Amino acid sequence: MKTLIKNGTLVDPYNHIMGKLNLLLDEGRVLEVTRGEPAAERVIDASGRVVAPGFIDIHMHEDFIGDDGRLEQDEDKAIFNCMVRMGVTTVLGGECGINRYDPVKYLDLVDRSGAAVNVALLVGDSWLREAMGHEDKYTAVSDDELRAMVSYGEKALDAGCFGVSFGIRYSPGIDQRELDGMMALCRRHGAMTAAHVRDDAAQIFSAAHEFLDAARKQGIPAQFSHIGSMAAFGQMEDFLAMIGEYRMNGLDVACDCYPYYAFSTAIGSATYDEGWLARYQCGYDAIEMCEGRYKGQRCTKEIFEEERRNHPEYLTVAYVMKDREVDMALAYPLVMVASDGILNHGEGHPRAAGAFLRVFSRFVRKGKLSLYDAIDKMTAMPAKRMHLARKGQLGRGADGDIVIFDPETVTDCASFANPLQPGKGLDYVLIGGEVAVQNNRLVNGHLGKAVRR
Repeated sequence: MKTLIKNGTLVDPYNHIMGKLNLLLDEGRVLEVTRGEPAAERVIDASGRVVAPGFIDIHMHEDFIGDDGRLEQDEDKAIFNCMVRMGVTTVLGGECGINRYDPVKYLDLVDRSGAAVNVALLVGDSWLREAMGHEDKYTAVSDDELRAMVSYGEKALDAGCFGVSFGIRYSPGIDQRELDGMMALCRRHGAMTAAHVRDDAAQIFSAAHEFLDAARKQGIPAQFSHIGSMAAFGQMEDFLAMIGEYRMNGLDVACDCYPYYAFSTAIGSATYDEGWLARYQCGYDAIEMCEGRYKGQRCTKEIFEEERRNHPEYLTVAYVMKDREVDMALAYPLVMVASDGILNHGEGHPRAAGAFLRVFSRFVRKGKLSLYDAIDKMTAMPAKRMHLARKGQLGRGADGDIVIFDPETVTDCASFANPLQPGKGLDYVLIGGEVAVQNNRLVNGHLGKAVRR
């Protein structure tokens, strides 16, 4: 069935286009871009609206696989559903070294059953550590374990994973030998690497050098993860200059950032190992529980120690980042928008449901970013980073992944108190030319496919 989207303002930074153009879709792809109105069985009038490529989230954490072998099914709690309701049509999961499930089997499951979004994955180094039997995150893997990790990593990259991710903060036992071995795997496959580096705040520079120097040694693209939560403590200006220095000296490096001033991580993670209060120059009350009996409460020393001891998997929010420095990061040319969204069965940070819409309401309309640049950071930049030739753009032959929204009213409604609340002002989200979302509500949650490198 042919679909005509007419009368909208088409914004396509991939092709350097912004203007009044109509789209004709057929068989899941863009058949024609035209000023005319060719015949079509379905017509969407986008008057007063922006028509943009579907957003690409280059850093998020995928849904769980249940005991029944299926993706998270709850319409409101599944993170993929939250993603598509804010205009995201393609995601890259498996970040920070973490996979929710065997990534090879995960991609096969998405191929069989579909998902609310198109799903690409990295294979996580920490997941590989555990899968090969190394359960102590604070110690180095053995030579035999590393060989087994590399061997299974080969299988994951052959199956279409886009590269290897590291959560060096979360697995402090990662050493130079492990970095070199896994990054050499990426080099052999022409793949990328991404990392949540070893440290943040005042120690961000040494942590960044460890990761970036290892990537430069192997000559592979390096994606520096969620830089707001790593360097927005007084270091951002110098940090961005360092990233520019690496880029100008030959390393293919880029960064992502989410548009919030608080980060989220599990209370049992190494982020909260001894020294975190001094590092963030805060008290226990900077931490809010997202789950359990203390959900919505700020921590005391007693609450923090109780939950860290009894429920290390519970997510928290840490209100410790500097607003101005997050804004600085999002405006930087090498930084693209990503959510870093993660949910534990519907509990977590509002970035999982609001990040992409928040960019329009809190950054574009307040003059911190232009509309064109914001869409570039959500579409063309991540598409080119991942070498997705038919996504992140609307030229002839592109996939029919499209977002239609009112630039004056589109806004995020997800909050720290209600992190799953859908936004407003998003008229349509199409995946493969079919309607996935209408008026911010899910219509079809099974249009997404596995995306393989």
